[in-house]
Amino acid sequence: MALTEEQQQMVDQQIAIEDNRNSNQVSAEAKRTKLETLRMAKEILVENRRTQAAADATDITSSAVNTLAGELEAHLNS
Repeated sequence: MALTEEQQQMVDQQIAIEDNRNSNQVSAEAKRTKLETLRMAKEILVENRRTQAAADATDITSSAVNTLAGELEAHLNS
Protein backbone atom coordinates (compact mmCIF):
# COMPACT_ATOMS: atom_id res chain seq x y z
CA MET A 1 0.00 0.00 0.00
CA ALA A 2 1.42 3.34 -1.04
CA LEU A 3 1.76 6.21 1.39
CA THR A 4 -0.20 9.39 0.94
CA GLU A 5 1.74 12.53 0.11
CA GLU A 6 1.35 13.79 3.68
CA GLN A 7 2.55 10.48 5.13
CA GLN A 8 5.54 10.45 2.79
CA GLN A 9 6.46 13.99 3.87
CA MET A 10 6.29 12.92 7.51
CA VAL A 11 8.51 9.92 6.80
CA ASP A 12 10.98 12.10 4.89
CA GLN A 13 11.01 14.63 7.74
CA GLN A 14 11.66 11.88 10.30
CA ILE A 15 14.49 10.51 8.16
CA ALA A 16 16.02 14.01 7.93
CA ILE A 17 15.78 14.41 11.71
CA GLU A 18 17.48 11.05 12.29
CA ASP A 19 20.21 11.85 9.76
CA ASN A 20 20.85 15.19 11.48
CA ARG A 21 20.98 13.53 14.91
CA ASN A 22 23.38 10.88 13.62
CA SER A 23 25.60 13.53 12.05
CA ASN A 24 25.72 15.47 15.32
CA GLN A 25 26.62 12.33 17.27
CA VAL A 26 29.43 11.48 14.85
CA SER A 27 30.76 15.03 15.11
CA ALA A 28 30.65 15.01 18.91
CA GLU A 29 32.41 11.64 19.04
CA ALA A 30 35.15 12.89 16.71
CA LYS A 31 35.72 15.93 18.94
CA ARG A 32 35.80 13.74 22.06
CA THR A 33 38.32 11.42 20.43
CA LYS A 34 40.53 14.34 19.38
CA LEU A 35 40.47 15.80 22.91
CA GLU A 36 41.31 12.42 24.40
CA THR A 37 44.24 12.07 21.98
CA LEU A 38 45.52 15.52 22.99
CA ARG A 39 45.23 14.62 26.70
CA MET A 40 47.10 11.39 26.12
CA ALA A 41 49.87 13.17 24.20
CA LYS A 42 50.23 15.73 26.99
CA GLU A 43 50.43 13.01 29.63
CA ILE A 44 53.08 11.13 27.65
CA LEU A 45 55.20 14.27 27.24
CA VAL A 46 54.84 15.18 30.92
CA GLU A 47 55.85 11.67 31.98
CA ASN A 48 58.79 11.63 29.56
CA ARG A 49 59.97 14.99 30.87
CA ARG A 50 59.59 13.84 34.48
CA THR A 51 61.86 10.86 33.87
CA GLN A 52 64.59 12.90 32.16
CA ALA A 53 67.56 14.40 33.92
CA ALA A 54 67.14 18.10 34.67
CA ALA A 55 69.88 19.02 32.21
CA ASP A 56 68.17 17.13 29.37
CA ALA A 57 64.60 18.32 30.07
CA THR A 58 62.94 20.67 27.62
CA ASP A 59 59.77 22.69 27.87
CA ILE A 60 56.56 21.07 26.72
CA THR A 61 55.03 23.21 23.99
CA SER A 62 51.63 23.10 22.37
CA SER A 63 53.28 22.22 19.07
CA ALA A 64 54.97 19.22 20.72
CA VAL A 65 51.61 18.08 22.09
CA ASN A 66 49.94 18.55 18.70
CA THR A 67 52.74 16.71 16.91
CA LEU A 68 52.59 13.75 19.25
CA ALA A 69 48.77 13.73 19.08
CA GLY A 70 49.00 13.62 15.28
CA GLU A 71 51.44 10.72 15.47
CA LEU A 72 49.16 8.85 17.87
CA GLU A 73 46.16 9.46 15.63
CA ALA A 74 48.06 8.27 12.57
CA HIS A 75 49.14 5.14 14.41
CA LEU A 76 45.60 4.39 15.55
CA ASN A 77 44.20 4.89 12.05
CA SER A 78 46.81 2.68 10.36
